[in-house]
Amino acid sequence: MERQHTLGLGIFALSLGAIALASPFGDSEPISPAVAQQEAAAATARATAMLAKVEPGHRNRIDYAKLDARLRRMVEKPTMVGMAVGIVENGRITFLSGYGETAEGSGEKVSSDTIFRWASVSKGVASTMVAKLEEQGRLSFHQPVATLAPSLHLPGRNEQVATVGDVLSHRLGLYRNAFDNKLEEGQDVRALRGTLATLNSICAPGTCWSYQNVAYDAASEISSKVTGLSYDELVRRDLFAPLGMTSASMTLEGLTGAKSWARPHSVGRRILTPNDNYYRVPAAGGVNSNIKDMAVWMLAQMGQMPAVLSPKLLRTIHEPRVKTPGERRRMRKFLERLGDAQYGYGWRSYDYAGHRLVGHRGGVDGYRSLILFDPERKSGVVALWNSNTSQPGGLEFEVMDMLYGLEFRDWMELDRGGSASGSSTIASGADRRRRA
Repeated sequence: MERQHTLGLGIFALSLGAIALASPFGDSEPISPAVAQQEAAAATARATAMLAKVEPGHRNRIDYAKLDARLRRMVEKPTMVGMAVGIVENGRITFLSGYGETAEGSGEKVSSDTIFRWASVSKGVASTMVAKLEEQGRLSFHQPVATLAPSLHLPGRNEQVATVGDVLSHRLGLYRNAFDNKLEEGQDVRALRGTLATLNSICAPGTCWSYQNVAYDAASEISSKVTGLSYDELVRRDLFAPLGMTSASMTLEGLTGAKSWARPHSVGRRILTPNDNYYRVPAAGGVNSNIKDMAVWMLAQMGQMPAVLSPKLLRTIHEPRVKTPGERRRMRKFLERLGDAQYGYGWRSYDYAGHRLVGHRGGVDGYRSLILFDPERKSGVVALWNSNTSQPGGLEFEVMDMLYGLEFRDWMELDRGGSASGSSTIASGADRRRRA
């Protein structure tokens, strides 16, 4: 653990060192704040580039050959088309690989540069952005959301009571996925947030958990309100650019304009037409990137880039704040080792075999995603795939079992034979379009 901690401090020192090197002697001419900022940004970029390299020498407990063989079997399943996977072990990227095709029958192979959609994993980006603004003193998590997101109206004028933190932790008192169906019909997002007031509350704000997309996207409005910038511009400037996430974007054009991008598919490998529904709620589901940049994002969330994301910020957003018993029911096939499931600000947390894990899953029509990591061991996994099956969702726990030296379990259900079927492997109905 001492070595992992030293890595993070070393990256931070590189950033600070740029300022010192710019004026190494006490009697030298002082540099301007703008130049110092540029030097620090350049040092951070160099540090990020170093961390973004695949480092096989840091492999330790995970059996990468076995994992690769299982992923090759996974992508041959009749519900799968393409997939990309990244692993971080001991605070460094140790594995990046693509499997299958970007489009059924195209022959174009998925690589570590292929762009996919993050879907609801984007929620952690929004909470991180809001937390940076809070750290700068520009807002408070305890501030009534009405003061920063004027489009959001809740039943009983509860926007005057609900806080910014309640938005980020899904504690607004609305029924689950309120108005997602109207969002998918193409209705205006701000108008939808305004008409949430016509619904009945299921609880007082801050007292129960119920997952949202339309309401959660108030986070993008909050960010724009306090900065005067569009959410897309702000996130690119303050998160993606400093972290070196050059492939990341938050528009449909950012997906389809990429040199290599994964087409969305049904569980029957039928190519679907991508739409902008969840790009219109970017804080809830708008991020695209390749698997390398998603692994870099995980590194940052592990605390490996403190010049961009401070330890205090990470503790704040990852802290468990509300129990989510429905998550345990949804992940019932893992209950042998899965304990408490809770939610923080844009992040889930789990007790798994006595270890605390942080992560999220995501899904929009034709795409699925996951991120799960152990912040203490600075190890975890990210995955992106382009079909409506949930079967690869056992991957993260197979990786964790290897990390912890636990007895193997076929969490990806590769040895059951036949096509993926049943509620644990195929998303059905509305679930094909939206998932937590």
